[in-house]
Amino acid sequence: MDSASLRKKFLEFFKERGHAVIPGSSLIPEHDPTVLFTTAGMHPLVPYLLGEKHPLGKRLVDVQKCIRTGDIDSVGGPWHLTFFEMLGNWSLGDYWKKEAIEWSMEFLTGKNWLKIPKEKLSVTVFKGDENAPIDEESAQIWESLGIPKERIFYLGKEENWWGPAGKTGPCGPCTEMFYDTGKEKCGDECRPGCDCGKYVEIWNDVFMEYEKKIKNQKSKIKNGIEEMEDEYEFVPLKQKNVDTGMGVERTTAVLNGFDNVYEMELFKPIILKIKEIAKIPNSTSDSFEKLYNPGQAINKEIANIKEKAEKERAVRIICDHIKAATFILAEGIEPSNVERGYVLRRLIRRAVRYGKQLGINDIFTFKVAKVVVEIYKDIYPELKETQNFIEEQLVREEKKFGNTLERGLKNLKSQISNLKSKNVGKIAGEIVFDLYQTYGFPLELTEELAEEEGLTVDREEFKKLFAQHQELSRTATQGTFKSGLADHSEQVIKYHTATHLLLAALRKILGAHVTQKGSNITAERMRFDFSHPEKMTAEQIKQTEDLVNQKIKENLPVKMEEMGLEEARKSGAMGVFGEKYGEKVKVYTIGDFSREICGGPHVDNTGVLGKFKIIKEEASSAGVRRIKAILE
Repeated sequence: MDSASLRKKFLEFFKERGHAVIPGSSLIPEHDPTVLFTTAGMHPLVPYLLGEKHPLGKRLVDVQKCIRTGDIDSVGGPWHLTFFEMLGNWSLGDYWKKEAIEWSMEFLTGKNWLKIPKEKLSVTVFKGDENAPIDEESAQIWESLGIPKERIFYLGKEENWWGPAGKTGPCGPCTEMFYDTGKEKCGDECRPGCDCGKYVEIWNDVFMEYEKKIKNQKSKIKNGIEEMEDEYEFVPLKQKNVDTGMGVERTTAVLNGFDNVYEMELFKPIILKIKEIAKIPNSTSDSFEKLYNPGQAINKEIANIKEKAEKERAVRIICDHIKAATFILAEGIEPSNVERGYVLRRLIRRAVRYGKQLGINDIFTFKVAKVVVEIYKDIYPELKETQNFIEEQLVREEKKFGNTLERGLKNLKSQISNLKSKNVGKIAGEIVFDLYQTYGFPLELTEELAEEEGLTVDREEFKKLFAQHQELSRTATQGTFKSGLADHSEQVIKYHTATHLLLAALRKILGAHVTQKGSNITAERMRFDFSHPEKMTAEQIKQTEDLVNQKIKENLPVKMEEMGLEEARKSGAMGVFGEKYGEKVKVYTIGDFSREICGGPHVDNTGVLGKFKIIKEEASSAGVRRIKAILE
């Protein structure tokens, strides 16, 4: 079964069971400050998971493109990906565990669906803790469906609990489904969730039945500074939701008997193109997988296997990173040193570094992107529509990084010359790490150049510094990229409504060419990106600010209507930067001043917003400006 057939079957299955098919959304979350990218299918549905009524009902199903960078260092192995597609079915206060699990089992094993043998499936459920009881209900449902007790595993919050993303919000236990690849167990403790490759997670049913709230706050002294520490409680939600996710790539690979995702049709043409550019003979990836179990190989072959495996891993990383970069570029994001642009730059430069290791010295990333566009052009037409921009940005960034590498090379040669003059035979790990961090200089390239000069490098010190760097990066990205529900406090809702007033005011002051290009809202401030070719003047900023405040003072009512998409457009409603909508949408009208398609939530009238103040106006990217503002 290929990925297209899997997508089709999944949508058909849940459509037959009363689910409305909704379109996937942008990779850029519209109103979720907790993440830079859409990391799960729930992001576009945040308002509805919190109780807003969805225009198409309580049962939904979709295919959502996602970006996750939290485990970027695991990319290149059999299953981890930066960009992937997530199949999801949703119950917004409708059905619960029994239906969700029974349907999961039916779709996975049914003769008209995926036909996976039951004996190949193992599951995990929440083992309980001080906040929530053991999930015996899910375990009993699985057992009634033919999964024996010995293949039902009870795991803790780290593995079998979802959310919230921020300090507070909806959350709950989940049950995960794993495919047994048939490999031998790595040890007595081997179970679903183990990294050895025996078990592959293919589906996750999340049962959001709690809300995490702040119970108390107490002060504590840390490094001589008083800080407030929160104590939490978990209370039952008024609306219980089912939120599921099945990875297209992993499931397709499993159904075809592959031991990694890179053998499937969404990757194979890209892999072949990279090998063609790198002049690597095409062969199976057996050597890569054997690296995990080198004892399977004859000892004299291990060195050769390792060399092939390292090349295979480099090819996979390039494939993954350029695919992810292509989809991010299609959203209009450009490489930069901040936020989404930083992630994009890191992906491109990491791909180029691995290209250098394979001996690729010409500009090549745009050639790989061409293949990505060709594979997905019918599923995601925005790739074809933005192909020129994608290729231009890749070429520009690769050239820029090439210049950076040249400077790094000069720095390294200077360091080597200095060490040789002092009769020092080893390059300190600190120097090697600085070359890596500042110039993106691969350790292997530094070692190769050092060897030519009769020097070695302090690998152990480098590894120590690199591990510290990874831990810092992981700590930072866990907060930024963790999937979950955004903060929907009263203040956030006010800012959300204020973005509608701001967009309408900008169109009045600057012109009808202004459209929303993104927003990021917290309880402290709002950030709003919009299309405009030049810097706003001080007068234009003041006029915009004054107009928003005027509409706030007028205490305009905020009204919501549900209607068809075409009807909404004909009524003059604005939409969000290339967003894909369902057949029915919500349109929010603020007096006769603003009319937008939006999921909510919003205040009832503008009078509660307070005073609107623009703090800063600046460039965001080419042709896009950014306003930062607060409500006082």
